[in-house]
This record gives sequence, C-alpha cells and structure tokens, in this order.
Amino acid sequence: MDPSDEELQRLLEEFDALAETVDSPEERARVRRARRAAVTAVAEAPVFGRVIRGFDRSDLAEAFLGSFLFGVPMFVEGGTNEVGAFLAPRPLVLAGTLLGGIALVVSILYVAEIQDVRVQDPFFGVIPRRLVGVLGVSLLTAVVAMTAWGRIDWTEPTLAFATVAVAFVPMSVGAALGDILPGT
Repeated sequence: MDPSDEELQRLLEEFDALAETVDSPEERARVRRARRAAVTAVAEAPVFGRVIRGFDRSDLAEAFLGSFLFGVPMFVEGGTNEVGAFLAPRPLVLAGTLLGGIALVVSILYVAEIQDVRVQDPFFGVIPRRLVGVLGVSLLTAVVAMTAWGRIDWTEPTLAFATVAVAFVPMSVGAALGDILPGT
C-alpha cells in the first residue's frame, strides 16, 4: 500500500468515520471487513497504472537484469561486431546511433506512458536520476560483459567503443523496460 496515495487515505478515513457512527458490534465488524477488503484490493492492484517515483537499488537491479537479458544476444552474435566495425569510421552515424538509443529510453520512460514515471530529485535540477541510472547501468554492463567475454579488444578503442554502442542501444531499452514494468 502506497502511503502517498491520497485517494486511498481518504477512503480509509471514511471507513474509520463510518465505524464510529454504527451502533452494533456486528455493523462495526462489517465495516472493518470492508476496510480490509479495500486495502487488500489495493495491495493486489495490477502492475500497470502505478505512479513510479525515485530510483533506488531495486530499480537499479531491475534495470541491470533487463539490460543483461537484452544484451546476451548482442554479446554472442557476430553481427554486433560487424555493425561496430561499420560505425567506427563514421562518427556522425555512431553519434546518431547513441542519440537514437537515448531517445528510445526517454520515450519509454517518460513519453510512451507505459507507466506514470515521475522525475524526483533530478541531478543539477534537470537530469532525471532514473534516466542516468538506466543509461549508466546499460553502458557499464555492455563494457564489462563485452570485455570479459572477449567480444571487444581495447587496443582499438574506437572500434571497441563503436561495438559497445551497438550493444548499448538494445540493452538500454531492456534496462528501461526492466525498470518500469515491475511498477516499483
């Protein structure tokens, strides 16, 4: 139960006021049962439609899981390296790829209204923590996993970065979805 849910708080206050006005113990018991049923219904509410605020460790873990699940195919497919090799000598296309990936994440989190995601305590007053967390965990996961699994060689940093960027785009989408779909 979300203590900041004003509508639920109002409903519970009405149940409490009703319990004080009834005369018999049986009627009070019926009001208590109805109050419990309302609280249970809210607790079992569907994942969609909740307001999502803040960004904590559990959100970061959900984003990591989504990122990793979307990233595994990118790590094992040779096509990731081929596209990275294509992007490496084309800085404008590489920048467009990164900006497109960031735009996808912004769209998923804040535009598509899959969930009601609220910005809370942004960095420098404008940069949402959730956006930084989702993009950061995606990039870090891509760098670490692709390096550890031998998919990139940092002796050619431009090629390595371009290949990481290719994996980063779907991983960031997975991170955004992994974060907001549980509805926390």
